[in-house]
Amino acid sequence: MTRETVLSNARIVLEDRVLDGTLVLRDGLIADISEGASAAGEDMEGDFFLPGLVELHTDHLEAHYSPRPGVRWGLTAAIQAHDAQVVTSGITTVFDCLRMGSDEDGGFEKGEMRSMANAIAEAQDDDRLRAQHLIHLRCEVSTNNVLDHYEEFEDDPLVRLVSLMDHAPGQRQFQTMEQYILYYKKKRGLTDDEFAAFCKRQQDLSARYAKPHRDAIAASCAARDISVASHDDATLEHVEEAIGYGIRLAEFPTSFEAAKASHGAGMSVLMGAPNIVRGKSHSGNIAARDLAQMGVLDVLSSDYVPFSLMHAPFILADEGMDLPKAIAMVSTTPARTVGLDDRGAIAKGLRADLVRVRRPSGVPVVRSVWRQGRRVA
Repeated sequence: MTRETVLSNARIVLEDRVLDGTLVLRDGLIADISEGASAAGEDMEGDFFLPGLVELHTDHLEAHYSPRPGVRWGLTAAIQAHDAQVVTSGITTVFDCLRMGSDEDGGFEKGEMRSMANAIAEAQDDDRLRAQHLIHLRCEVSTNNVLDHYEEFEDDPLVRLVSLMDHAPGQRQFQTMEQYILYYKKKRGLTDDEFAAFCKRQQDLSARYAKPHRDAIAASCAARDISVASHDDATLEHVEEAIGYGIRLAEFPTSFEAAKASHGAGMSVLMGAPNIVRGKSHSGNIAARDLAQMGVLDVLSSDYVPFSLMHAPFILADEGMDLPKAIAMVSTTPARTVGLDDRGAIAKGLRADLVRVRRPSGVPVVRSVWRQGRRVA
């Protein structure tokens, strides 16, 4: 049976303009887009219609699964709580980040993330979830067990993105020790001697494991046609390394030099939407707004605050960016970067993943969400 919905009197954010018009959704797809209101359609009261947001990097599921140190919440309950929050933020496709590799710096035991992935798949099969959930494996290449964790996902079709990370001190995110001291010494209450020993262990692990693990994981992803992301690139050497690995996505570059070089090499440069909302990085690195003004910011990620993915594009538009271009950073570009060509824009024949948004001023309000033509919020 044909399922059709007509939504009229909407401000439709297309890839190149905002159209006052009507949308027709049929059997899960966008069937028609026309200018002007339709007497037959449901009145959208002049609200914005955006493509469903595509989230490539969120650590937020971890906060539901492990809400306190040493506490593990029920997997299905954690996933459903996470799903509810992302959907009501306008996100219809979400890549849930699962951490690969653990050591004294944290992480999860072998098997925990495999159990999480199984629970995500089962929840989707049971129609418990409103967004579509895919998996992003965050591989801490400097840990000795990252390949053991990664191997548990070698046949998982939900894995569509893998990032190669190294958080050892003295490089990438922590090029200077000031932020590393804040993150690890002060937070953990380490003495000077304990902190010095901790740093040496992390640097020794990185020197021993980072390159062979990067090589192995990148080769595996190439064989499986999985998109690969670099993480916290700081130098031109890091960018050259990323090019050699066939990287498609440069996550959170920590210098203007690296961001500009990554963008120029054809990678999509991703920064955190919270960085836009706050006006600065939480770890003291470069401001995403500056990259936007330079024209080298391509993708936004909610990272640790789901609603920031909806809020940040409107802030960029307030500061002079064309609204369709700002919205593309959270829809079209992330979708295309990871090969999801069936969504990410409002166009005939694409999935009817849509968000109705009212924004009289300030913080936008998500009023309704559709995924594949089905209203889910």
